[in-house]
Amino acid sequence: MKRRLYWMLPDLSSARGTANDLLLARVEDRNMHFMSKRGTDFGELHEASILQKTDIRHAATQGLLTGAALGALTAAILALVPETKDLVGPFTMLMMIVCGGFFGFWASSLVGVSVFNSKLKKFETDLDEGRVLLILDVPVQRVEEIRGLLQARHPEAQWGGQDPAIPAFP
Repeated sequence: MKRRLYWMLPDLSSARGTANDLLLARVEDRNMHFMSKRGTDFGELHEASILQKTDIRHAATQGLLTGAALGALTAAILALVPETKDLVGPFTMLMMIVCGGFFGFWASSLVGVSVFNSKLKKFETDLDEGRVLLILDVPVQRVEEIRGLLQARHPEAQWGGQDPAIPAFP
């Protein structure tokens, strides 16, 4: 199990130094993601992915559930209407639920990809000013060690908190 930690860094040079110290502490490069204002060139640093920057996961999940529920509701209504109840069998109902879920997933994903990640709203002002957000995924047992390391080696870094759990495939 991992925890997602957030650190706000003042600039790219601090971000590079922090990344180097984390590498020396045996934190894998793939677990460090950096984010700043649009157009920032991170060089060798890993930029945060679209999944980390946007609300696409939340939107897709909500769309899938809503679409499937609306598909089920539509199938139930069609099954109750005398003119269509002979046309709506179990397979048709299942297909309406699946198609509704797929359509909801697709449509909501299109919206979610354009919406800033709601978990990162508290950092939005700092990001717009050019500061750099470090999103760090570390094993639970190393959280305090990494936090202590960054506080000691990078006093300019501001602790931004942690998420209790991260997605299985971040």
